[in-house]
Amino acid sequence: MSSTTASTASTASAIKPPIKPAKKRIAVLTSGGDAPGMNGAVRAVVRMAIHSGCEAFAVHEGYEGLVAGGDLIKKMHWEDVRGWLSRGGTLIGSARSMKFRERSGRLQAAKNMVLRGIDALVVCGGDGSLTGADLFRSEWPGLLKELVEKGELTEQQVFPYTTLNIVGLVGSIDNDMSGTDATIGCYSSLTRICDAVDDVFDTASSHQRGFVIEVMGRHCGWLALMSAISTGADWLFIPEMPPRDGWEDDMCSVITKNRERGKRRTIVIVAEGSQDRHLNKISSNAVKDLLSDRLGLDTRVTVLGHTQRGGPACAYDRWLSTLQGVEAVKAVLDVRPDSPSPVIVIRENKIERMPLMEAVQQTKDVTARIHAKDFDQAMAMRDSEFKEYYNAYLNTTTVDHPKMRLPEKKQMRIAIIHVGAPAGGMNPATRAAVGYCLTRGHKPIAIHNGFPGLCRHHDDKPIGSVREIEWLESDDWVNEGGSEIGTNRGLPGDDLETTARAFEKHKFDGLFIVGGFEAYTAASQLRKARDFYDAFKIPIVVLPATISNNVPGTEYSLGSDTCLNTLIMFCDAIRQSASSSRRRVFVVETQGGKSGYIATTAGLSIGAAAVYIPEEGINIKMLARDIEFLRSSFASDRGANRAGKIILRNETASQTYTTQVIADMIKEEAKGRFESRAAVPGHFQQGGKPSPMDRVRALRMAIKCMQHIESYAGKSRDEIAKDEYSASVIGVKGSRVLFSPMGGPGGLEFTDTDWEKRRPKHEFWLELQDLVDVLSGRKPHKEAGMLEDSHSKGKWGYESP
Repeated sequence: MSSTTASTASTASAIKPPIKPAKKRIAVLTSGGDAPGMNGAVRAVVRMAIHSGCEAFAVHEGYEGLVAGGDLIKKMHWEDVRGWLSRGGTLIGSARSMKFRERSGRLQAAKNMVLRGIDALVVCGGDGSLTGADLFRSEWPGLLKELVEKGELTEQQVFPYTTLNIVGLVGSIDNDMSGTDATIGCYSSLTRICDAVDDVFDTASSHQRGFVIEVMGRHCGWLALMSAISTGADWLFIPEMPPRDGWEDDMCSVITKNRERGKRRTIVIVAEGSQDRHLNKISSNAVKDLLSDRLGLDTRVTVLGHTQRGGPACAYDRWLSTLQGVEAVKAVLDVRPDSPSPVIVIRENKIERMPLMEAVQQTKDVTARIHAKDFDQAMAMRDSEFKEYYNAYLNTTTVDHPKMRLPEKKQMRIAIIHVGAPAGGMNPATRAAVGYCLTRGHKPIAIHNGFPGLCRHHDDKPIGSVREIEWLESDDWVNEGGSEIGTNRGLPGDDLETTARAFEKHKFDGLFIVGGFEAYTAASQLRKARDFYDAFKIPIVVLPATISNNVPGTEYSLGSDTCLNTLIMFCDAIRQSASSSRRRVFVVETQGGKSGYIATTAGLSIGAAAVYIPEEGINIKMLARDIEFLRSSFASDRGANRAGKIILRNETASQTYTTQVIADMIKEEAKGRFESRAAVPGHFQQGGKPSPMDRVRALRMAIKCMQHIESYAGKSRDEIAKDEYSASVIGVKGSRVLFSPMGGPGGLEFTDTDWEKRRPKHEFWLELQDLVDVLSGRKPHKEAGMLEDSHSKGKWGYESP
């Protein structure tokens, strides 16, 4: 053996790990570009690993750190990731490693992992990073064999680590990974884009200017498409579907028509990878020159660049990265030596696993189809939502599509009404419905100020606040919060006869209701009243829109994402105050009615110390134990003596233990070691402008509702009444978007509605409550023997001593 080899073997022997660590060791690294939300994923992996009885390690500087080893592979403790959810970028660093691309680099990485007893790796990055991880896994046995043959490790050292477990998380602002609806960071990036475009709206309108906005996306047009939908752009360029030859004339024609209708601003979105059908690049400057020279528009170019990557993660990316990080640890513990490496994905509202290389290959296939000019197939190979959103954008942006117009006998008068409290997304949903109606030849009819507005009397004749909506009026609602046509909590059941007369007078052929639990109740009342009033025998669809997200039949309501973003912004600000001044706990009161969804999801997104919800209630034992938890947490905070903590309390969690009472109790029992304050954001939580997610989902779901109503065109009233789906709710359930009937044997009114508590009987998010506790370090009260299990017993209370 050479002296060099002998020295290496001696060094390896000197830092030899135990034959098999008592605890499984899981490492996490971030690679490739950075994306908002990556820190949330690292935090979740670290804390879930520790909770699961494992040891957690962080690899700094991506694969470069894995090759270099040393201090770049660090053991992580619980408090090491405190406060990471609100931080942008990736705090453990990310670097593109040329060394890891070579086998010699991967050989050194394998040695570093074995020396630390690590045989599981969670990688958060793009398709290139995940491909490298899977290659590393496939080579692992050969790498270990080579290390033994070279004398760098002994057989005894490598024997416990014959299998490497790899789990992928997709961190990419482009949302370019096939098989998942969203990647960590994409919605945060979309938020930056929408904020920037929203900011130029006023300037564009004031000066009648045109703006060409260039966004990221070399091979994927997701950001461009979603930002075009969210901002009501006049024209869009994406790599997957280049415009047809002669697009210059088409674009100028559309923009000219929009200007002639009275539109004062022009927005064109260009993905950085945009090209024509001959793969010639379409630059933002070329588009700008075209608008200036042909149309004489005063046009500006804005290249958003890396601002799209910056800033803290939005609410969606925080809970997505958290849930996927937790699932990644579970997958590590589940993966068998012969099973393919999984990647964690989300489909609609459901976290799932799929083979990593299958997702990577599908992603590469899309790019290959684009390069082969097979654009139709490239669109089809994106996730199912992508093409649907693209068609929806086309159908609502330009309403002059003669081929899309229905025969006159199938054209309908569709009433649109908002019911309940205002919620972000109501206006974009109405805009989408109006655009679709005009494209198809229907008459969109706005009912102003809800059912009371419909039933107004004059000389004993119902006239009401009812009128047709014009395209230009609704086009400006794309980014407006609240309700431009007005909303009201009044119900048709307050005066069914007058409501029926108004329906007959205005000859409604369909009704589109946007709102929360009151909207759901209104549809139920109208359905039941069909036995007495033929006027109600028309298709009725509810699009849930409420910050409480408490409508049966869906796991997502418009406005809930806007609320969450506003709430976490509020919590981030007061946590900064709590951390900067003294050791302080803020007790924050959230809205949400008798549903704890907002409190729980916000708690997951900000790393709350505790969350109190009406489904669990509050009792004195719970508060006493949480105060002790706070004492222990502050005492063991490893020198972070300015730590601030937040407790979230739903507004109806308890009549006795109010937000102020809880804050006072904590302050009293802290005995000067820390202090507490109460904070009530109130109606601030309803938000201003709707979030991008609420905007794009409003478009998609509103159009589905219009198509559902449209399917009843030409049917008799009795035929409509007999169809249980003629009164239905659209919703997200697991990995699907579907309609659920209100009535009938399996209808929502009977199977999934708790009318007294104004929420579904089965709340999908309840399991997240335990996860909030797990990631905060607070033992769930059920485990502490303080509460009965509400899921099985239907109530909460003290456990018998």
